[in-house]
Amino acid sequence: MATITRENIGLLNDKLTVKVAKEDYLPAFEQSLKKYAKTANIPGFRKGMVPAGLVKKMYGQSVFTDEILRTVEKQLNDYMVQEKLDIFAQPLPLDNDASQLDVNKAIDYSFHFEIGLKPEFNVDVNDIKVTRYKINVTEEMINDEIGRLQIRHGKMSEPETVTSEDSVVNVEFIEVDAAGNTIEGGITKSNSLLVKYFTEAVRQELMGKKKDDTITIQLSKAFEEKEREWVLNDLGLSKDSAADADKFFQLLITKVGFVEKAEMTEEFFETVYPARGIKTEEEFKNAVKVEIENYYNQQSSSQVQDQIYHHLIDHTNMEFPAEFLKRWLQNGGEKPKSAEEAATEYPNFVNQLKWTLITSKLTSDYQVAVEPDEIKEFAKQQIMGYMGGQSVDDAPWMDEYANRMMKDQKFVENTYYQLQTSKLFQALESKVSATEESISAEAFAEKLHHHHH
Repeated sequence: MATITRENIGLLNDKLTVKVAKEDYLPAFEQSLKKYAKTANIPGFRKGMVPAGLVKKMYGQSVFTDEILRTVEKQLNDYMVQEKLDIFAQPLPLDNDASQLDVNKAIDYSFHFEIGLKPEFNVDVNDIKVTRYKINVTEEMINDEIGRLQIRHGKMSEPETVTSEDSVVNVEFIEVDAAGNTIEGGITKSNSLLVKYFTEAVRQELMGKKKDDTITIQLSKAFEEKEREWVLNDLGLSKDSAADADKFFQLLITKVGFVEKAEMTEEFFETVYPARGIKTEEEFKNAVKVEIENYYNQQSSSQVQDQIYHHLIDHTNMEFPAEFLKRWLQNGGEKPKSAEEAATEYPNFVNQLKWTLITSKLTSDYQVAVEPDEIKEFAKQQIMGYMGGQSVDDAPWMDEYANRMMKDQKFVENTYYQLQTSKLFQALESKVSATEESISAEAFAEKLHHHHH
């Protein structure tokens, strides 16, 4: 009769010894050999007439090893189910040597495994305090957005020369030294910029310029901070490096354009917000304001979720079988890792593990469920998003598309996880105590910049 003994070898780390007696594996081994004898194709013997001794000699050792290992695995799994062991990953074999198994020695064999046990912990969401930011939508923000919409829906023309701040220049950035000589192997990159993105001095210099003209700029002096950050990023440079900001570039103008802003007419309102019946500038302004508010409400909600996440990670105490998990990181993946690699990966790995345990406990506590219909609806919303948000709900191909997506296991799993996380956070947002605080869009952007997981 197989026996299993359990002994503690470290924090949340146990050793399981599975001892199998010969009566546990011998009958099954003999059965398997008989099967082999019936089906073996060996030259010189009719099928099913191969002597048992020859079959044992040829296949015995591998069948013997397989049978014992299968028995051990079954006993181990049965034991863990019976004892309700909640473990991480899989049991790791401890110095087991399958070459000790000998088909000519039907004796008791022992196998050792180590397991890492999941910790017990409490999650208290009632003492989480968060700040919910209410972003002030200013007249200037509304007017800026309207200006952007007028440009996006405006008419593009190609005048000879740069005539105003609203002119667009297509330029080739060519890296040069302070004297204006091209740097060999330097950066070259095409871009398209509005003249008003440049500083006052450069704008003056651009006036009257035409295709194939050039000017030389130094990034730190040619752009204000916000635009400079964007340009540096586009050129593959670092926004935090003073040396990068001080680089010189020659700008070769490849095209001059001018966008004639769309007029504030009913036709324009209809283009931007179809089927809303917007007739007046006032109504249009309100629609833009609501759009901006919705955007910031979403951002604010994400930021509250970020605060909840950090609180739960920082304030939920949990112990882990660190040595076991490091060994598992080394040997449990597709490719073995070195002890150093496992040690480097461990802090990040354990944080993810902690978050997984917290969410699975809270998901169960709050009974967060995701139904197949919700996943299907998500697939439909996604395709509507690709089509610019227009409603194609009653299109017959829509259902077909959604049904096809439901057969894609990866899509279903990812969507399930996404919807489950989103529902869990909604439940948590209603439980935590939130203090509302009014804030400018700039100050809110700073907070997002400093605090991201």
